[in-house]
Amino acid sequence: MDAITIGDGPLTIEKVAAVAREGASVRLGEEGRGRVAAARALIDRLVAEERVVYGVTTGFGQLATTHIPSEKARELQENLVRSHAVGVGDPLPRDVVRAALAIRLNTLAKGYSGVRLEVAELLAGMLAEDLVPYVPSKGSLGASGDLAPSAHAVRAMMGEGELLEGEAGRAPALPALRAAGLEPLTLAAKEGVSLLNGTQFMAAIGCLAVLDGEALLDSADVVGAMSLEGLRASVGPFQERIQLLRPIPGQLRTAAHVRRATEGSGIMLSHLNCDKVQDAYSVRCIPQVHGACRDAVRWLREVVSIEIESVTDNPIVFTESGEIISAGNFHGEPLALALDLAAMSVSEIASISERRTFRLLTSSLSELPPFLTNDSGLNNGYMLAQYTAAALVAENKVLCHPASVDSIPTSGDQEDHVSMGMTAALKLEQVLRNAQTVLAIEALCAAQAIDLLAPLAPGVGTARGHAVVRRLAPTLERDRYLAPEIEAVSGAVAAGEFAAVARELERG
Repeated sequence: MDAITIGDGPLTIEKVAAVAREGASVRLGEEGRGRVAAARALIDRLVAEERVVYGVTTGFGQLATTHIPSEKARELQENLVRSHAVGVGDPLPRDVVRAALAIRLNTLAKGYSGVRLEVAELLAGMLAEDLVPYVPSKGSLGASGDLAPSAHAVRAMMGEGELLEGEAGRAPALPALRAAGLEPLTLAAKEGVSLLNGTQFMAAIGCLAVLDGEALLDSADVVGAMSLEGLRASVGPFQERIQLLRPIPGQLRTAAHVRRATEGSGIMLSHLNCDKVQDAYSVRCIPQVHGACRDAVRWLREVVSIEIESVTDNPIVFTESGEIISAGNFHGEPLALALDLAAMSVSEIASISERRTFRLLTSSLSELPPFLTNDSGLNNGYMLAQYTAAALVAENKVLCHPASVDSIPTSGDQEDHVSMGMTAALKLEQVLRNAQTVLAIEALCAAQAIDLLAPLAPGVGTARGHAVVRRLAPTLERDRYLAPEIEAVSGAVAAGEFAAVARELERG
């Protein structure tokens, strides 16, 4: 894959994902290089003149009034990094850390941070060599940005920290840097604070969550349509003329997905003139629920798209005027609120999915064999799979308590309001994984229901969703070990295999 140029054009969520998950390397563009050099020249001049500048010739936080002489500049920055590397917990995944390094490089390339070119080039070099810092996941308040996670990343750049080995192991950074021909970073004035302040880690999780969330929503439309068929429900409420009476964007799109997916369905035609007046809400209101959730994730996309193209450093270097101004762009509140809402919306997708699964398994509601198995009693079918879905939905409810409503003052009350944005990001990540599994369980049950309705044929899109399931799990004839099949179909949801069906139908 070609390297992505940073600094000469906008950085998008898709470009970040290419770096994070597809192994794309990055290069610093010529325009970005010029801006980085100009900002560094100003820092060097101010240090030489012994100007009082926060984080450059002063301490940090409550210690901002303490003057630091220029000969102590390096020690000041190194002390900052070492003291802030206090993260705990499991390491952040490789894709999240790669995404964060790319976002940080983009911020530096804006020319408002004041680091040397060597710093930006080292970040690009580490991405090219896939040298990914070992970064504990917990410890960020999302206020001066992601201080603790960033400090662990910078320690690796300095050759003092560790790199990820595999997905969760760790190895010393210094030998790997030298083996790759990269010089470990020796910090100069302002560089420690420039590399620590910023929202790059919560923004990195946000980038990947946007793509995963959008895939989940498209998948839910296809899997929901499969359940619609399995329950022999009516597609009537999905008509465009009905949806246009409440033209919420996400609702319109979901309804269109379901209509296209069920087009040509023999199952639906067989039940066209039944005596059922209304379907349950979990089926009839798929456009309204999925659509609202879709619009919430769209808001996260808007916020993250702006964030990764923003300057979240502090203090900010203005080369035109020669000023260095302390401000608050590092505060993670915009991300925290959007991440919290996204978690709630993804949780709702899992919640309504589990209800459809329950209906499929309950013969009095579905008119199908109990628990979707012949010879029930001797066989339990998918009975316990719904238990798992219910457990994950319950866990999501706990995880959806908004992190952004909390704040604990720090740094002697200088940092007296914090966003808890990283907590919101980590919660969203877990809610997404749970929702993928819940949707996978619905897909397994819906595919089984479609099989039980044979020889009636599903629609053009639902047949393709059914095929995804059957590639990974055969029809359930008698009880067997289901956990690997749930995991495999969950992997297909995460990989976007069901989402691809919706998107291809949308393209026509």
